[in-house]
Amino acid sequence: MQVPAWLKRLLDRFSEMGLVVGSILFSLALTPSLLPREALIQGVLSGCAFGAGYGIGVALEWLWSYMGLRLPVSKYTHWLKIAVTLCCLVLMAACLYQTTGWQNSVREIMGMQPVEAGLPISVLLIALLPAAILIYTGKLLAYGVGFFSRWLVRYVPRRVALVGSLVVVGIIATTLFNGVLMRGALRAADAFFLQLDGVAGQFGTPPNDPLRSGSAQSLIDWSTIGRDGRIYADSGPSKAEIEAVIGRPALEPLRVSVGLRSAATTEARAQLALDEMLRIGAFDRSVLLIVTPVGTGWVDPAGMDTLEYLMAGDVASVSLQYSYLLSPLSLVVEPEYGTEAAQALFNVVYGHWTRLPHDKRPKLYLNGLSLGAHASQASTQFFDVLQDPFQGALWVGPPFTSGIWRWATNNRQAGTPEWLPKFGNQTTIRFTNQGGGLDVAGVPWGPMRIAFLQHASDPIVFFSYASLHREPDWLKGGRGPDVSPILNWYPVVTFLQLGMDMALALEPPPGHGHDYAPADYIDAWRALIEPPGWDDQGIASLKAAMVERLARIADQSAVSK
Repeated sequence: MQVPAWLKRLLDRFSEMGLVVGSILFSLALTPSLLPREALIQGVLSGCAFGAGYGIGVALEWLWSYMGLRLPVSKYTHWLKIAVTLCCLVLMAACLYQTTGWQNSVREIMGMQPVEAGLPISVLLIALLPAAILIYTGKLLAYGVGFFSRWLVRYVPRRVALVGSLVVVGIIATTLFNGVLMRGALRAADAFFLQLDGVAGQFGTPPNDPLRSGSAQSLIDWSTIGRDGRIYADSGPSKAEIEAVIGRPALEPLRVSVGLRSAATTEARAQLALDEMLRIGAFDRSVLLIVTPVGTGWVDPAGMDTLEYLMAGDVASVSLQYSYLLSPLSLVVEPEYGTEAAQALFNVVYGHWTRLPHDKRPKLYLNGLSLGAHASQASTQFFDVLQDPFQGALWVGPPFTSGIWRWATNNRQAGTPEWLPKFGNQTTIRFTNQGGGLDVAGVPWGPMRIAFLQHASDPIVFFSYASLHREPDWLKGGRGPDVSPILNWYPVVTFLQLGMDMALALEPPPGHGHDYAPADYIDAWRALIEPPGWDDQGIASLKAAMVERLARIADQSAVSK
């Protein structure tokens, strides 16, 4: 029986090795990663995995041919291709059938509702588009290599022409992608968020409280504070709200927020922040917090509000906006800009703080979430503060690029997992997650207390470029408390999964992924600062009250939008 001519032509258009590797990577991409994925995201991921696998297969097939090796050709060749194609389809179908269960294994750990059984079909249909885009992009690049190779072979040997064409096409493709498409898109995003930040300054009523940034008495013009900076400056709990929850007298918390448009230069904005702090008496409080925001100036209310309740309002904090872009975009387009702003703010605040009498100055702490944690860690060199150290820092969800976090994690005690390391004698640096870990029996804190709050399921923390070809350390040994026990490492696939997880990091419920819950903040602040007047029962009541407060704020925000 002969294979129909039309089927032969169709089979000859595709690479058998590409189909094999593509289907394997497609199937492995359906397995669990750190975070649960909806059908749309899973379809895009699986399609990209198939496209990447197809490209790898084509490259292997080309290498085989380039080495002068050939497979025997017979009248059964096309039947073999049909068999291979059917095996690939069966593999993908079998794994698609398992998709719902795999995703629900992650959702169950995080307390989320299971997904419906219709997920596999949606995933398959969605995956067709990204797979086709990547495959035909690869074909276009291959055509370009062939075109330049045929031109160069007139002047140089054939192998030299091939290598030269690969270099030329690689340079052109990289330049177009990074220099034109990516940078153009990022410039457009920067311009958009700049306009959005400016529009925010035209609306809203300045606060009446003279202690608030942007008020009539403030040194900071309300119209220059971006939307997220305004939320931080004017949305914290009042003295009365704190007293109603903790049942004892409280002070009005102090917050200083400086926007990118509040002054012309980074140094001028930092000095403006210090002047505002002096105006409202920030250095007269028991605790002073330098908080580095994320991207557009957003400060996590779960972290800020909890500290103000714990301290009965006896706390002042200051934040300096350093970008118009969201955190992931800021990390790509201006990774050092956040560091520059964090350093400038720390220098002026720390400089004034060190000039105060030791018995009349507040305890000084640093804080940051995500990109803010990255910049905050780079805001100072510890050797520069050894003669007069600040009291400590709480860095939450530190990105995998964070210097101090990476150094401490890489130098952790032998046998401790990467997702919850133990560093040195634990007197200075400690790690914590949902299960606590900052209180170490028999080990008192030293003069400086550094705490990293991180979830084992946070891809912002545990993404790694090396996962492309090597199993990450956080997968070795026991899994973290909110990581699927059936999560495994696969070359290329795990890298793509973690990259997609980073885009979804805030989607899981609080306490998982990159969304840090009030209860975890409360435990961390309590261990770091040891606020007076709290016992375990009071802490439990505060945790419950904070969940209700933040849920109410979220509902009000959703209605206003």
